[in-house]
Amino acid sequence: MTRPRFDWVLCTASIVLCLVGMVLVGAAAREPREYLIRQGLSIGLGLALMVALTFVDHRMLRAYTPVAYLLVCVGLLLVLTPLGRTVNGARSWIPMLGLQLQPSEAAKLALVLGLATVLSELADGEHRPRGAQLLMALGVAAVPGGLIALQPDMGTVLILAATAMGAIFLSRVSLGWIFAFVAAGVAAALLAWQAGLLRPHQVQRLMAFAEPSNDQLGAGYTAHQALVTIGSGGAFGRGLFNGDQTGGGFVPEQHTDFVFTVAGEELGFAGAAAILALLAVVLWRGLRIAGRAETAFGTVAAAGIVCWLGVQAFVNLGMTLGLVPIVGVPLPFVSYGGSATTAVLIATGVLQSIHRGSTTLALR
Repeated sequence: MTRPRFDWVLCTASIVLCLVGMVLVGAAAREPREYLIRQGLSIGLGLALMVALTFVDHRMLRAYTPVAYLLVCVGLLLVLTPLGRTVNGARSWIPMLGLQLQPSEAAKLALVLGLATVLSELADGEHRPRGAQLLMALGVAAVPGGLIALQPDMGTVLILAATAMGAIFLSRVSLGWIFAFVAAGVAAALLAWQAGLLRPHQVQRLMAFAEPSNDQLGAGYTAHQALVTIGSGGAFGRGLFNGDQTGGGFVPEQHTDFVFTVAGEELGFAGAAAILALLAVVLWRGLRIAGRAETAFGTVAAAGIVCWLGVQAFVNLGMTLGLVPIVGVPLPFVSYGGSATTAVLIATGVLQSIHRGSTTLALR
Protein backbone atom coordinates (compact mmCIF):
# COMPACT_ATOMS: atom_id res chain seq x y z
CA MET A 1 0.00 0.00 0.00
CA THR A 2 1.37 3.43 -0.95
CA ARG A 3 1.40 6.34 1.43
CA PRO A 4 -0.52 9.57 0.70
CA ARG A 5 1.53 12.40 -0.76
CA PHE A 6 -0.03 14.96 1.59
CA ASP A 7 -0.04 14.70 5.38
CA TRP A 8 -3.65 15.56 6.10
CA VAL A 9 -3.26 14.94 9.83
CA LEU A 10 -0.52 17.57 10.08
CA CYS A 11 -2.50 19.97 7.90
CA THR A 12 -5.72 19.53 9.86
CA ALA A 13 -4.05 19.94 13.26
CA SER A 14 -2.30 23.12 12.09
CA ILE A 15 -5.47 24.67 10.69
CA VAL A 16 -7.55 23.79 13.76
CA LEU A 17 -4.92 25.36 16.02
CA CYS A 18 -5.01 28.55 13.92
CA LEU A 19 -8.81 28.70 14.09
CA VAL A 20 -8.81 28.11 17.84
CA GLY A 21 -6.24 30.87 18.11
CA MET A 22 -8.50 33.28 16.25
CA VAL A 23 -11.34 32.56 18.67
CA LEU A 24 -9.08 33.10 21.68
CA VAL A 25 -7.65 36.30 20.19
CA GLY A 26 -11.19 37.55 19.61
CA ALA A 27 -12.00 36.89 23.26
CA ALA A 28 -8.89 38.67 24.55
CA ALA A 29 -8.43 41.63 22.18
CA ARG A 30 -9.80 45.05 22.99
CA GLU A 31 -10.64 45.67 19.33
CA PRO A 32 -11.45 42.11 18.18
CA ARG A 33 -12.64 42.99 14.67
CA GLU A 34 -9.35 44.65 13.69
CA TYR A 35 -7.24 41.90 15.22
CA LEU A 36 -9.33 39.12 13.68
CA ILE A 37 -9.08 40.64 10.21
CA ARG A 38 -5.29 40.93 10.47
CA GLN A 39 -4.91 37.45 11.91
CA GLY A 40 -7.22 36.00 9.27
CA LEU A 41 -5.14 37.59 6.50
CA SER A 42 -1.95 36.21 8.06
CA ILE A 43 -3.43 32.73 8.27
CA GLY A 44 -4.67 32.95 4.69
CA LEU A 45 -1.24 34.02 3.44
CA GLY A 46 0.46 31.34 5.50
CA LEU A 47 -1.84 28.61 4.22
CA ALA A 48 -1.32 29.70 0.61
CA LEU A 49 2.45 29.55 1.05
CA MET A 50 2.15 26.22 2.85
CA VAL A 51 0.25 24.68 -0.07
CA ALA A 52 2.66 26.20 -2.60
CA LEU A 53 5.70 24.83 -0.75
CA THR A 54 4.14 21.38 -0.59
CA PHE A 55 4.63 21.02 -4.34
CA VAL A 56 8.21 22.30 -4.32
CA ASP A 57 10.89 19.63 -4.22
CA HIS A 58 12.69 20.07 -0.90
CA ARG A 59 16.01 19.71 -2.72
CA MET A 60 15.14 22.95 -4.50
CA LEU A 61 14.50 24.52 -1.10
CA ARG A 62 18.04 23.54 -0.20
CA ALA A 63 19.37 25.28 -3.29
CA TYR A 64 17.65 28.55 -2.35
CA THR A 65 18.44 28.37 1.37
CA PRO A 66 21.56 30.61 1.16
CA VAL A 67 19.49 33.34 -0.52
CA ALA A 68 16.76 33.11 2.13
CA TYR A 69 19.34 33.13 4.92
CA LEU A 70 21.04 36.22 3.49
CA LEU A 71 17.74 38.10 3.09
CA VAL A 72 16.80 37.33 6.68
CA CYS A 73 20.15 38.63 7.93
CA VAL A 74 19.64 41.82 5.91
CA GLY A 75 16.20 42.20 7.50
CA LEU A 76 17.72 41.77 10.97
CA LEU A 77 20.26 44.47 10.16
CA LEU A 78 17.55 46.85 8.94
CA VAL A 79 15.72 46.44 12.24
CA LEU A 80 18.71 47.98 14.01
CA THR A 81 18.63 51.08 11.75
CA PRO A 82 16.20 54.01 12.05
CA LEU A 83 13.77 51.90 9.99
CA GLY A 84 13.24 49.62 12.99
CA ARG A 85 10.54 50.12 15.60
CA THR A 86 10.76 49.35 19.31
CA VAL A 87 7.90 47.47 20.99
CA ASN A 88 8.02 46.28 24.62
CA GLY A 89 11.70 47.11 24.94
CA ALA A 90 12.86 45.25 21.81
CA ARG A 91 13.69 46.83 18.46
CA SER A 92 12.27 43.90 16.47
CA TRP A 93 9.86 45.41 13.95
CA ILE A 94 9.94 47.06 10.54
CA PRO A 95 6.82 49.04 9.53
CA MET A 96 6.02 48.33 5.88
CA LEU A 97 2.84 48.86 3.83
CA GLY A 98 0.77 49.33 6.96
CA LEU A 99 2.11 46.10 8.48
CA GLN A 100 4.61 45.37 11.24
CA LEU A 101 7.12 42.82 9.96
CA GLN A 102 9.28 40.88 12.43
CA PRO A 103 12.34 39.42 10.67
CA SER A 104 13.31 37.40 13.75
CA GLU A 105 10.37 35.07 13.11
CA ALA A 106 11.62 34.32 9.59
CA ALA A 107 15.09 33.84 11.09
CA LYS A 108 13.91 30.72 12.91
CA LEU A 109 13.05 28.93 9.66
CA ALA A 110 16.10 30.32 7.85
CA LEU A 111 18.30 29.00 10.65
CA VAL A 112 16.75 25.53 10.45
CA LEU A 113 17.25 25.33 6.69
CA GLY A 114 20.78 26.76 6.97
CA LEU A 115 21.74 24.19 9.59
CA ALA A 116 20.22 21.39 7.51
CA THR A 117 22.25 22.53 4.50
CA VAL A 118 25.54 22.54 6.44
CA LEU A 119 24.99 19.40 8.50
CA SER A 120 23.78 17.27 5.58
CA GLU A 121 26.99 17.77 3.55
CA LEU A 122 28.44 14.35 4.36
CA ALA A 123 31.36 12.84 2.50
CA ASP A 124 31.06 9.35 1.04
CA GLY A 125 31.08 6.73 3.76
CA GLU A 126 30.45 9.24 6.58
CA HIS A 127 27.36 9.07 8.80
CA ARG A 128 27.83 12.09 11.05
CA PRO A 129 29.04 15.70 10.61
CA ARG A 130 32.72 16.48 10.98
CA GLY A 131 34.18 19.07 13.33
CA ALA A 132 34.51 21.65 10.58
CA GLN A 133 30.81 21.28 9.72
CA LEU A 134 29.83 21.71 13.36
CA LEU A 135 31.84 24.90 13.65
CA MET A 136 30.24 26.16 10.44
CA ALA A 137 26.82 25.30 11.87
CA LEU A 138 27.62 27.34 14.97
CA GLY A 139 28.56 30.24 12.72
CA VAL A 140 25.27 29.91 10.85
CA ALA A 141 23.43 30.14 14.18
CA ALA A 142 25.63 32.89 15.64
CA VAL A 143 24.94 35.53 12.96
CA PRO A 144 21.13 35.81 13.34
CA GLY A 145 21.40 35.05 17.05
CA GLY A 146 23.84 37.90 17.58
CA LEU A 147 21.77 40.37 15.57
CA ILE A 148 18.62 39.45 17.50
CA ALA A 149 20.50 39.76 20.81
CA LEU A 150 21.25 43.38 19.85
CA GLN A 151 17.52 44.21 19.60
CA PRO A 152 17.47 42.80 22.38
CA ASP A 153 15.04 39.86 22.11
CA MET A 154 16.46 37.22 24.42
CA GLY A 155 13.39 35.01 24.13
CA THR A 156 13.99 34.52 20.42
CA VAL A 157 17.72 34.05 21.03
CA LEU A 158 16.81 31.25 23.45
CA ILE A 159 14.59 29.62 20.83
CA LEU A 160 17.32 29.87 18.18
CA ALA A 161 19.95 28.40 20.52
CA ALA A 162 17.74 25.49 21.53
CA THR A 163 16.75 24.84 17.92
CA ALA A 164 20.38 24.82 16.82
CA MET A 165 21.33 22.43 19.61
CA GLY A 166 18.43 20.13 18.76
CA ALA A 167 19.25 20.06 15.05
CA ILE A 168 22.94 19.38 15.77
CA PHE A 169 22.09 16.61 18.24
CA LEU A 170 19.67 14.93 15.82
CA SER A 171 22.30 15.00 13.07
CA ARG A 172 24.06 12.19 15.00
CA VAL A 173 26.93 14.30 16.25
CA SER A 174 29.07 12.67 18.92
CA LEU A 175 28.12 13.28 22.57
CA GLY A 176 31.46 14.95 23.23
CA TRP A 177 30.51 17.83 20.97
CA ILE A 178 27.09 18.09 22.65
CA PHE A 179 28.65 18.38 26.11
CA ALA A 180 31.11 20.98 24.81
CA PHE A 181 28.28 23.06 23.29
CA VAL A 182 26.19 22.89 26.48
CA ALA A 183 29.17 23.93 28.60
CA ALA A 184 29.90 26.83 26.23
CA GLY A 185 26.26 27.95 26.37
CA VAL A 186 26.19 27.91 30.18
CA ALA A 187 29.47 29.82 30.28
CA ALA A 188 28.13 32.42 27.83
CA ALA A 189 24.97 32.89 29.91
CA LEU A 190 26.99 33.38 33.10
CA LEU A 191 29.31 35.81 31.33
CA ALA A 192 26.35 37.84 30.05
CA TRP A 193 24.96 38.01 33.59
CA GLN A 194 28.26 39.01 35.17
CA ALA A 195 29.01 41.58 32.45
CA GLY A 196 25.63 43.24 32.92
CA LEU A 197 24.54 42.68 29.32
CA LEU A 198 20.92 42.06 30.33
CA ARG A 199 18.52 44.99 30.31
CA PRO A 200 16.94 46.04 33.65
CA HIS A 201 13.50 44.68 32.72
CA GLN A 202 15.08 41.33 31.82
CA VAL A 203 16.82 41.15 35.19
CA GLN A 204 13.54 42.02 36.91
CA ARG A 205 11.78 39.17 35.12
CA LEU A 206 14.45 36.70 36.23
CA MET A 207 14.26 37.90 39.81
CA ALA A 208 10.46 37.72 39.73
CA PHE A 209 10.70 34.13 38.50
CA ALA A 210 13.13 33.23 41.29
CA GLU A 211 10.91 34.84 43.97
CA PRO A 212 7.40 35.11 42.45
CA SER A 213 5.71 36.05 45.74
CA ASN A 214 7.94 39.06 46.46
CA ASP A 215 6.60 41.51 43.87
CA GLN A 216 3.13 40.47 42.72
CA LEU A 217 2.21 44.06 41.93
CA GLY A 218 5.45 44.82 40.09
CA ALA A 219 7.71 42.54 38.04
CA GLY A 220 5.82 39.45 39.19
CA TYR A 221 2.38 40.84 38.33
CA THR A 222 2.00 39.20 34.91
CA ALA A 223 3.09 35.75 36.09
CA HIS A 224 0.76 35.93 39.10
CA GLN A 225 -2.26 37.05 37.06
CA ALA A 226 -1.57 34.38 34.43
CA LEU A 227 -1.73 31.64 37.06
CA VAL A 228 -4.90 33.11 38.59
CA THR A 229 -6.55 33.33 35.17
CA ILE A 230 -5.71 29.78 34.14
CA GLY A 231 -6.77 28.35 37.50
CA SER A 232 -10.12 30.15 37.48
CA GLY A 233 -11.42 28.11 34.55
CA GLY A 234 -11.80 24.81 36.37
CA ALA A 235 -12.47 21.66 34.38
CA PHE A 236 -14.60 23.06 31.56
CA GLY A 237 -14.15 26.82 31.77
CA ARG A 238 -16.44 29.78 32.18
CA GLY A 239 -17.48 29.76 28.54
CA LEU A 240 -16.23 31.76 25.59
CA PHE A 241 -16.27 35.54 26.15
CA ASN A 242 -17.38 35.01 29.77
CA GLY A 243 -14.02 35.12 31.53
CA ASP A 244 -13.84 37.73 34.27
CA GLN A 245 -10.05 37.91 34.21
CA THR A 246 -9.89 38.02 30.42
CA GLY A 247 -12.72 40.52 30.14
CA GLY A 248 -11.12 42.72 32.78
CA GLY A 249 -7.79 42.78 30.96
CA PHE A 250 -5.83 41.71 34.04
CA VAL A 251 -3.20 39.80 32.03
CA PRO A 252 -0.98 41.97 29.78
CA GLU A 253 -0.37 40.84 26.19
CA GLN A 254 -3.14 38.27 26.55
CA HIS A 255 -3.87 38.01 22.83
CA THR A 256 -0.19 37.36 22.01
CA ASP A 257 2.25 35.78 24.47
CA PHE A 258 -0.37 34.87 27.07
CA VAL A 259 -3.19 33.63 24.85
CA PHE A 260 -3.10 30.27 26.63
CA THR A 261 -4.50 31.94 29.73
CA VAL A 262 -7.67 32.69 27.75
CA ALA A 263 -8.03 28.99 26.96
CA GLY A 264 -7.48 28.11 30.62
CA GLU A 265 -10.16 30.48 31.88
CA GLU A 266 -12.82 30.24 29.18
CA LEU A 267 -12.33 26.65 27.93
CA GLY A 268 -11.03 25.15 31.16
CA PHE A 269 -8.71 22.20 31.59
CA ALA A 270 -10.50 20.29 28.81
CA GLY A 271 -9.98 23.04 26.23
CA ALA A 272 -6.39 23.69 27.28
CA ALA A 273 -5.64 19.96 27.09
CA ALA A 274 -7.14 19.82 23.59
CA ILE A 275 -4.75 22.58 22.46
CA LEU A 276 -1.81 20.67 23.94
CA ALA A 277 -2.98 17.51 22.17
CA LEU A 278 -3.13 19.29 18.81
CA LEU A 279 0.38 20.70 19.34
CA ALA A 280 1.57 17.19 20.19
CA VAL A 281 0.05 15.90 16.94
CA VAL A 282 1.97 18.52 14.94
CA LEU A 283 5.24 17.55 16.65
CA TRP A 284 4.54 13.83 16.19
CA ARG A 285 3.87 14.20 12.49
CA GLY A 286 6.99 16.31 12.12
CA LEU A 287 9.14 13.65 13.79
CA ARG A 288 7.50 11.02 11.62
CA ILE A 289 8.38 12.99 8.50
CA ALA A 290 11.96 13.43 9.74
CA GLY A 291 12.30 9.69 10.27
CA ARG A 292 11.05 8.89 6.76
CA ALA A 293 12.85 11.64 4.84
CA GLU A 294 14.75 10.44 1.78
CA THR A 295 17.70 12.85 2.23
CA ALA A 296 19.89 13.95 5.11
CA PHE A 297 18.82 17.54 4.42
CA GLY A 298 15.16 16.56 4.80
CA THR A 299 15.83 14.70 8.03
CA VAL A 300 17.72 17.56 9.69
CA ALA A 301 15.31 20.22 8.38
CA ALA A 302 12.22 18.37 9.64
CA ALA A 303 13.87 17.60 12.98
CA GLY A 304 14.96 21.23 13.31
CA ILE A 305 11.41 22.48 12.70
CA VAL A 306 10.12 20.09 15.37
CA CYS A 307 12.77 21.37 17.81
CA TRP A 308 11.82 24.97 17.05
CA LEU A 309 8.07 24.46 17.49
CA GLY A 310 8.46 22.15 20.48
CA VAL A 311 10.85 24.41 22.39
CA GLN A 312 8.81 27.53 21.63
CA ALA A 313 5.58 25.88 22.76
CA PHE A 314 7.26 24.65 25.95
CA VAL A 315 8.69 28.09 26.76
CA ASN A 316 5.39 29.85 26.07
CA LEU A 317 3.35 27.41 28.15
CA GLY A 318 6.03 27.35 30.82
CA MET A 319 6.01 31.11 31.33
CA THR A 320 2.19 31.16 31.60
CA LEU A 321 2.36 28.41 34.25
CA GLY A 322 5.30 29.91 36.14
CA LEU A 323 7.72 27.14 35.11
CA VAL A 324 10.16 29.39 33.20
CA PRO A 325 10.90 33.13 33.31
CA ILE A 326 8.79 35.42 31.12
CA VAL A 327 10.75 35.95 27.90
CA GLY A 328 8.01 36.97 25.48
CA VAL A 329 7.56 34.27 22.82
CA PRO A 330 4.25 33.42 21.10
CA LEU A 331 2.46 30.07 21.20
CA PRO A 332 2.90 28.50 17.73
CA PHE A 333 -0.23 28.67 15.51
CA VAL A 334 -2.34 30.12 18.35
CA SER A 335 -0.99 33.52 19.41
CA TYR A 336 -1.81 36.68 17.52
CA GLY A 337 1.00 37.86 15.27
CA GLY A 338 1.26 38.06 11.49
CA SER A 339 4.97 37.28 11.14
CA ALA A 340 4.88 34.44 13.69
CA THR A 341 1.75 32.82 12.24
CA THR A 342 2.99 33.03 8.67
CA ALA A 343 6.39 31.61 9.66
CA VAL A 344 5.00 28.50 11.37
CA LEU A 345 2.64 27.80 8.47
CA ILE A 346 5.52 28.14 6.00
CA ALA A 347 7.46 25.69 8.19
CA THR A 348 4.50 23.32 7.95
CA GLY A 349 4.73 23.64 4.17
CA VAL A 350 8.42 22.67 4.34
CA LEU A 351 7.43 19.58 6.34
CA GLN A 352 4.84 18.75 3.68
CA SER A 353 7.46 19.16 0.95
CA ILE A 354 9.81 16.75 2.72
CA HIS A 355 6.94 14.30 3.27
CA ARG A 356 5.91 14.50 -0.36
CA GLY A 357 9.48 13.79 -1.45
CA SER A 358 9.66 10.64 0.66
CA THR A 359 6.28 9.37 -0.50
CA THR A 360 7.14 10.11 -4.14
CA LEU A 361 10.18 7.89 -3.69
CA ALA A 362 7.98 5.17 -2.19
CA LEU A 363 5.66 5.29 -5.21
CA ARG A 364 8.46 4.57 -7.69
